[in-house]
Amino acid sequence: MPTLGELVAPRRMGRDFRWLLASSWTSNVGDGVALAAAPLLIASMTSSPILVAAGAILQFLPWLLFGLHAGAIADRFDRRRLVMLANAARAVVLAALCVFLLTGTANIWIVLAVAFLYGTAEVFVDTAGSTLLPMLVQPADLGIGNARLQAGYLVANQFAGPPLGAFLFAAGSAWPFLVEIVCVLAAVVLISRLARTPVPPRASADGGATAHPPVHTDIVEGLRWLWGNPPVRMLVLIILLFNVTWAAPWGVLVLYATEHLHMGAVGYGALTTASAVGGILATLSFGWLERHISFATLMRIVLTLEVLMHLAFALTTVGWVALVIMFFFGAYAFVWGTISTTVRQRLVPAELQGRVASVNMVGVFGGMVIGQALGGVIAEIWGLTAPWWFAFAGAALTLLFVWKPISAIVSAKPVSQDDPAQEPNEP
Repeated sequence: MPTLGELVAPRRMGRDFRWLLASSWTSNVGDGVALAAAPLLIASMTSSPILVAAGAILQFLPWLLFGLHAGAIADRFDRRRLVMLANAARAVVLAALCVFLLTGTANIWIVLAVAFLYGTAEVFVDTAGSTLLPMLVQPADLGIGNARLQAGYLVANQFAGPPLGAFLFAAGSAWPFLVEIVCVLAAVVLISRLARTPVPPRASADGGATAHPPVHTDIVEGLRWLWGNPPVRMLVLIILLFNVTWAAPWGVLVLYATEHLHMGAVGYGALTTASAVGGILATLSFGWLERHISFATLMRIVLTLEVLMHLAFALTTVGWVALVIMFFFGAYAFVWGTISTTVRQRLVPAELQGRVASVNMVGVFGGMVIGQALGGVIAEIWGLTAPWWFAFAGAALTLLFVWKPISAIVSAKPVSQDDPAQEPNEP
């Protein structure tokens, strides 16, 4: 009977994968602590809705500002070292915040500045970190590898971290951030144990001393490759469009839960928990799904469920029904996240992983910004269920548009950077 370690991280995937997984899970514990502690800290300093909202905006603003640059830089230098340096920068920023808190000199503007600097460093951590898995495991193991990374995110970031962060904040405002520093530094130590240093093929052996063209040149090169590769282009477009429709109702979910479903604050929190529970079960079963159902079929199933979920939320007025819907949302959403990441990593050349991943993430956060703005306006004019109807119609139309191209996306073969049109089929 296989051991727990073998089930979580099969030996065939190598020791380096286990170090990467341990580093990711440890870092996610710290991020989960901050997920609860940061809003509590901001709310303790101001009652201004604008400033509270600014704290949330600063979670994705750095992606829109620096995401493409982070991708280009990740394709130039030692990616492991870049993750270590960016995590070290996060630790320094957190240490400065703790000094301000312990000396009683912290204010809302300092906290918001720290949030922006921390978020900026996180962009580089996540972009470079997303390129490591394809360099450490075989293409056939990318699915299970991404599922294990997703499971760590769900357990550590969504489950364990937030309650711990709230508990630590009650003990003292600096405690959660001190614990986060420990987690981030531990993640640096763990990822430093990789036996192989994952360096992009185009990176220089001297660690970057060789002159490079301007960063914008690399960004344009990555965008040109992506635009010339129909399967990857379509995959990024799908993610953008579905994030717009998803974010429209999600931006007013707290009002929908408390005012439309009358679930209260605890009920609203339970919706998030239900989603995480569904996601954990889905990621644990991903190996079985991958062996028995094709990626094309799985993609169509989860996107169809997305459409039906929006419709169900638009129609229901019962809290427990919403919890059931949210459980299944968490399940299929994380299956989708694992599949889409795996397919992209298999199709993109190693030297372009950073740039294409960054475009994907800019699309994710850009879609969230657009969707939340639309959702707020729609809810203000037509009511709290209107964003769900918008999401249902938009997702249904998008699904019809992408139904056939999904087969071409999944069946496409990897191509070189220099010849993006060599293999992929035009969707």
